[in-house]
Amino acid sequence: MSDEDEFLDDDEIIIENAAECPACHELVEHHILKEKTVGDGVDMLVRCSSCSNIHTLEFRQPPAKQLPCILTEGPQSQKIVLTVDADEFFSKGDVFEEQDKLWEINQLETPAGEHPTTSLALELARIQAIRVDMVRVKLTLTRGEKSRSTVMIVPQETSFTASKMVEFEGKDWIIRAIHTGAGRTMRGTVQAPEIKRMYLHQPLEEKSTQPKTPRERRQAWKEGKLGYNPNPIQPKHDLPKRTKPSGRRTKKSRK
Repeated sequence: MSDEDEFLDDDEIIIENAAECPACHELVEHHILKEKTVGDGVDMLVRCSSCSNIHTLEFRQPPAKQLPCILTEGPQSQKIVLTVDADEFFSKGDVFEEQDKLWEINQLETPAGEHPTTSLALELARIQAIRVDMVRVKLTLTRGEKSRSTVMIVPQETSFTASKMVEFEGKDWIIRAIHTGAGRTMRGTVQAPEIKRMYLHQPLEEKSTQPKTPRERRQAWKEGKLGYNPNPIQPKHDLPKRTKPSGRRTKKSRK
């Protein structure tokens, strides 16, 4: 069994060289009798396998069309021109590659200003598409009492989980809440394309708990915070400096 056969249904029949016969008006197999190259196309003299009618099939390269296209990536848009076949169909939601990026058609426009969901390229005035392989996630960053808005650009397949940590601008943030079209959630995982806004809080820096004074260090040793030390001894560099006696005696004045 070939690889193609694995994708066929049991009742599906493959017709080779299928074409509509002008005599019996059916889509049936034809036998090629003769081929002739004409310009960029070819003419084929064929015989219908059903009624034996002999006729000519003409295959021609469709004319090219210069189709204006507006590509939108975040707040930026650019206008380019696509060279496509005039008989090529375009539909809203189609994804194509351009400039090593993926774009999804979100609007078709005819010369009359109509916006069909599908149309031939020949009948279109322009198309509009947005980038879909990267997603802009709106953020509200909060640290203490200050907040600011910004944007995080991530691959489309990225997901975020509320209450988890995420790195942004070289710092760690806690995802406090994720706002979707259905509302705000403080639990669960959401795909990046479904996020309307994400709220991040930066943890406050913890105050140093390292003992600073000799007394604090001795107490920390007793409590085992600085390792096991059953008989903590004050380090020499923490001992107060003692003044050496000068060896001189002062005479008391007599009254």
